[in-house]
Amino acid sequence: MSKLISIVTPCFNEEENVEELYRRIADTMKKIPYGYEHIYIDNCSTDNTVKRIKAIIAEDKHVKLIVNVRNFGHIRSPYYALLQSNGDACVLISSDLQDPPEMIEDLIKQWETGYKIVLAVKPESEESPFMFVIRRSYYRLISTISEVPLIQNATGAGLFDRQVIDILKTVKDPYPYFRGLLCEIGYPIATVPFKQPRRKRGISSNNFYTLYDIAMLGITNHSKVPLRLMAMGGFLLSIISFFSAFVFFIAKLIFWDSFQLGIAPILIGIFFFGGIQSFFIGMLGEYIGSIHTHVRNMPLVIEAERINFD
Repeated sequence: MSKLISIVTPCFNEEENVEELYRRIADTMKKIPYGYEHIYIDNCSTDNTVKRIKAIIAEDKHVKLIVNVRNFGHIRSPYYALLQSNGDACVLISSDLQDPPEMIEDLIKQWETGYKIVLAVKPESEESPFMFVIRRSYYRLISTISEVPLIQNATGAGLFDRQVIDILKTVKDPYPYFRGLLCEIGYPIATVPFKQPRRKRGISSNNFYTLYDIAMLGITNHSKVPLRLMAMGGFLLSIISFFSAFVFFIAKLIFWDSFQLGIAPILIGIFFFGGIQSFFIGMLGEYIGSIHTHVRNMPLVIEAERINFD
């Protein structure tokens, strides 16, 4: 019996891209000797994305659609769609065409050699040089402090064997950092490098907040280093403060009439320690927020409808 490949493409307001995405995926799958299903999951788009996908489904029964009742964010929606796949392997690829659909063939070739996880990585990108440097710096940071080695410059796109999907179904994580979770599973990971093209049509739903959200998620889910740095930093600063106070006290006793402390060191000390405390409290807040999300254990998404899954 022929194997089945599931292809998942999350989308939000991608009416200008979904049709080209469908055509390029269909053309790529014609070269591969397996059956396939193409699952779109729409995060409650406000344009004609759903309408265009439904028109595609009317012409091609390979295509399926899940529509969410609201926008559940860029983390939960793709992860949920992966868990709904039926294939022997599942490919996750973005709908903005910045992950070229043609690399599905390379992902499958690596899977055929025995790898259960194959990730797309972008050592080069046509995006803003500033953003590319920021992203690369973050990946290096998270790889350094993480409790498990992470794949640098991974985009999130990749191929995952059925065994991996079955393991993910047992993980009750309502807000997962997917790239880190894959590394925690422990299977050897193959990579497929590509040069990420610039987005041609539509507007990215990513902004500073979403990028900050996923950055903090990677840190709080996979590293205790910031918490331990706070503890050690607080201890070190208390020693420095005590030593400084002792030095000033001795200086004042020896040079009682001539030694003047002045207001500047006091103000600098207040603002410095205030800044450090605010930073530490903010990091603690991120960890507490992560705990709160997991304790609530809300569903990943709630569906408004699903089409062609019968």
